[in-house]
Amino acid sequence: MEYFCGSLVIDMINRVLIRLKIVQIIYAYYQNGEKNIDKAEKELFFSLSKSYDLYHYLLLLILEITRYSAKLIDNAKHKRTATEEELSPNTKFIDNLFVAQLGINVQLGYFLVSQKKTWDSDLVKALYEQIVASDIYKEYMATPETDYEADREFWRKIYKAVIQNNTRIDEVLEEMSLYWNDDKEIVDTFVLKTIKRFNPANGAQQELLPEYNNEEDKEFARDLFRRSIMNGEYYKHLISTNTKNWKIDRVALMDVLLMQTALAEILTFPNIPVSVSLNEYVDIAKLYSTPRSGGFINGTLDGIVKRLKAENKLTKA
Repeated sequence: MEYFCGSLVIDMINRVLIRLKIVQIIYAYYQNGEKNIDKAEKELFFSLSKSYDLYHYLLLLILEITRYSAKLIDNAKHKRTATEEELSPNTKFIDNLFVAQLGINVQLGYFLVSQKKTWDSDLVKALYEQIVASDIYKEYMATPETDYEADREFWRKIYKAVIQNNTRIDEVLEEMSLYWNDDKEIVDTFVLKTIKRFNPANGAQQELLPEYNNEEDKEFARDLFRRSIMNGEYYKHLISTNTKNWKIDRVALMDVLLMQTALAEILTFPNIPVSVSLNEYVDIAKLYSTPRSGGFINGTLDGIVKRLKAENKLTKA
């Protein structure tokens, strides 16, 4: 699944992630007997802030792996029986120019001071060994010449090959925070965008992705969340009257909530094309609901949209 952002300034918490988090929080809201909308909204924004933390932690993982390599080299040099290769090692990996700039990044430094979690040392060791065994690493280390672009591209390739879609990292993240169970797939794409955006001319002041592009995205999250719940009965009525041969209580709860949130977006935000909203929630359904949910949700919502348009109850710019 790929995630795109059409704006010139890329925000970390984009609307793909916002939609996903809203569906998760609404699911928990209905499962929880308390049903306090203010409390649930606070949980939504806290969950989004944890995603931004994950973005920083994944950038720090690059530094942790590099430090591990540097420590191995230093320990080998101080062995009594150090070989000539150990005394004069190839330090290209630890001297990587992109990593050097990342290591002095001011924004990442501020986060490092405030953070309380550290990466599991066994995981860092395993990732380093996987990197060293890769053809990407071998080719990189065998090339004596070095420049910033090559060093940055090396880490972009390594991240995609070793860190992205890594089940062991997923397991460790789940232990570190319950909020990160479903975030990494999206956040990985933003780490890769960040690597690509790094410019040596910016030095320590290189900007990382902002948490939000602007206040409008926070309002989008707040309005979509509240409309989804407050107008929930109306949306469920629309779903019920457009599900042929299905009573709404027989439809999977996640499917109902996905359609409920999608309808809130379609009816609340006139500037978002219907096709965009439909595609986003169908994609979420493919990941988090049943195998047939995507087609079922797409067909049901399409029918509702056509009926609302015919009744002049839906106007899109």
